[in-house]
Amino acid sequence: MARVVIENLYKVFAGAKREEVCAVNNVNLVVEDKEFLVLVGPSGCGKSTTLRMIAGLEEISRGTISIGGRVVNDLPPKDRDIAMVFQNYALYPHMTVYENMAFGLKLRKFPKPKIEELVKEAADILGLGPLLQRKPKALSGGQRQRVAVGRAIVRKPKVFLFDEPLSNLDAQMRVQMRAEISKLHRRLEATMIYVTHDQTEAMTMGDRIVVMKDGLIQQVADPMTVYHQPANLFVAAFIGSPPMNLFRGRLMAREGGLWFVDSNSPGTFAGSGLGLLLPEEKEAALKTFAGEEVVMGLRPEHISLAPRLPTAGRDLAATVEVVEPMGAEIHLHLRSGEHLFVARVAGSERPHVGEVVQVNLDLPKARFFDAATEQAMTGSAG
Repeated sequence: MARVVIENLYKVFAGAKREEVCAVNNVNLVVEDKEFLVLVGPSGCGKSTTLRMIAGLEEISRGTISIGGRVVNDLPPKDRDIAMVFQNYALYPHMTVYENMAFGLKLRKFPKPKIEELVKEAADILGLGPLLQRKPKALSGGQRQRVAVGRAIVRKPKVFLFDEPLSNLDAQMRVQMRAEISKLHRRLEATMIYVTHDQTEAMTMGDRIVVMKDGLIQQVADPMTVYHQPANLFVAAFIGSPPMNLFRGRLMAREGGLWFVDSNSPGTFAGSGLGLLLPEEKEAALKTFAGEEVVMGLRPEHISLAPRLPTAGRDLAATVEVVEPMGAEIHLHLRSGEHLFVARVAGSERPHVGEVVQVNLDLPKARFFDAATEQAMTGSAG
């Protein structure tokens, strides 16, 4: 079993003025056997520090880490049965691909025939067979990263750790390597923990995603749950490209229904205010919050151009400020009164900058957050 259990994990550094800086704050997490788990968040959120503590490269301030049922807090990295792939490849420039992949096995006194067998097996998996006698300077960035992954594979560890391994690659190579690492996970059936700041990598690769901010876990769930049901405003704004649109306002019970209104709106369209009549299912879930300040979230794909006459409380007029053609789709940056938001529409749509368009809001898909706590409101999931 390669189950990783993290309990009450802290990492405290001494700041510039000798104050305590908590980089990882009470992290509790279970990584199941054969799972691909992704830690994602902005720079400084504690994801790499967490990974380095699992690897034994960073001292634990408090808490425990278990790998395969064994507490590893006091074990050196070489005894934890893990393999780590770094952002900068960390290859020996004077060694060939074969020698780089075999180096760790030689240190562990593996017999030469076994080393040859393991290196050949890893090279075949990664398509490195023709490159085994080259040195790193003769390889592309993607090839060097595959060598770094191969060096980890040959050890057949219990757990693979990846620390932003694709950050140095160009966009096309990142897409290719994402797919290769995902296929590698399925082929090896190994436990993998992957750190990235790129939410696209997290969404496309992880069985589950751990979203972190300021050393704290914000949400742990599968990618689609994190995307459609973010636990708080930070997750809503961080996950998704473009991110979720957020509208600040208040829930008001009037005119036979529950409305979302902003401070300039009486509950229907007037002036620059925004007033939206919520569908019955939202009204049933949120009526107890009438009068409270909230934030309404809508994904860009849930805002579309309305091909018909506007429906009061469902559609609104907006001015096109930016048009971003993406090929099969277009991202429209829109303004309605004080509200700026993005709609994802079909590539066949051709609105122009400055044009006033009618947009339809798919309100059953809206997500609501408490404006004070920034947490998702009960029953508000789309």
